[in-house]
Amino acid sequence: MITATLHVPDVSCDHCERVIKTALGNVRGVREVHVDIPAKEVRVSYDETTVDVERLRAALEAEDYPVAAVRHTPASG
Repeated sequence: MITATLHVPDVSCDHCERVIKTALGNVRGVREVHVDIPAKEVRVSYDETTVDVERLRAALEAEDYPVAAVRHTPASG
């Protein structure tokens, strides 16, 4: 399991959060999604054997939420 923090500059409201959570929640391998509206960040925990960060990026960009930067953090286990 890996956690990626995606910087998404266009996140600005609860509607954005719902769209992002739905888009990423529909991606196979995504375990958890947390949206921090003030920080304009989306933290995603996912199974790296099932999905990669490029697929996450594509899911958000398909909803018009481009990803400006990505940070990875290995999950403790």
